Amino acid sequence: MRAQNGVQPFSHHCRVYYEDTDAGGIVYYVNYLKFMERARTERLRELGYAQSTLSGEGLLFVVHSAEARYHAPARLDDQLVISADVIELNRASLRFRQQVRRAADDVLLCEGQFLVACVRADNLKPRAIPEPLRHAFAGTQAPGPIAAGE
Repeated sequence: MRAQNGVQPFSHHCRVYYEDTDAGGIVYYVNYLKFMERARTERLRELGYAQSTLSGEGLLFVVHSAEARYHAPARLDDQLVISADVIELNRASLRFRQQVRRAADDVLLCEGQFLVACVRADNLKPRAIPEPLRHAFAGTQAPGPIAAGE
């Protein structure tokens, strides 16, 4: 299924705090992964699905693989804009393309791709992404409830 056919690009805003920086005053490299994780979570929430609700229904999303490229540093108090766009939608996985940019000058700081698998909460084995959620990611239908066992 084509991902995000009719879906507007998504971005999440956050600020760099002292705890995000290293001794040199720049964002520690692994924190970009945290920023991108938050953007994926907020993307899901914008579609009408909270991860807490999904996990209660036996569905989890886990990162299968991650790729990141770093271009420029972010610093304390920078406002960041993090995109989270689905570029591939498979039966039991999604591939996100993400970018972290500094809001003040739109400079690309970090970019990456993440393969995220849908798994059962009880045994962590792959499961199909429920149809309402697949359609929400593809932008082909309004989000709806996920039926038990989907």
